[in-house]
Amino acid sequence: MYEYFSGKLAEKNPTFVIMDIQGIGYLINISLNTFEKIKEKETAKLFIHFVVREDAQILYGFADENERFLFRALISVSGVGANTARLVLSSLTTDEAYNAISGGDAAVLQSVKGIGAKTAQRIVVDLKDKLIKQGFIPDKIGLSHNTMKNEALSGLLILGFNKTTASKVLDKVLKQSAFDSVEALIKEALKNL
Repeated sequence: MYEYFSGKLAEKNPTFVIMDIQGIGYLINISLNTFEKIKEKETAKLFIHFVVREDAQILYGFADENERFLFRALISVSGVGANTARLVLSSLTTDEAYNAISGGDAAVLQSVKGIGAKTAQRIVVDLKDKLIKQGFIPDKIGLSHNTMKNEALSGLLILGFNKTTASKVLDKVLKQSAFDSVEALIKEALKNL
């Protein structure tokens, strides 16, 4: 029904915003990833998912279409509701969630609070092929970087760093510049850890 809302951010919180659109304030639930992208802005454009239940009408907003696409894919899985999907997208970046699902890594999904082993496995089984077939394209890191990133991540894990933290730092470093070797990537990541 609603594709996107564009307007002034009257109030910003890590879990929701109130968007003023021509004098009407809309309460829109957001993920932490969306909050990080809009927290410094006065106005924003949020892609909307509208949920109508018997007892409520709820708006969910996303800073980009990939995050909304992944949210919709997650809620299509039996046992995963809107709040659980939002929790996944708050704990993992869109790319991390996509890579975990497409790579069959249920352990990454299981690291999200409230996601058990069975739910994580169900998400992987239900969505692995679906995401690839529907043309989901990760934003930040091309597929050519995945091997280098995985090797660098293995190296950082051997050095004793937390997997989630190391993965986020590697994503950040790869987004900023290109590297010709795993060693150079690890050295740059170590500067940011």
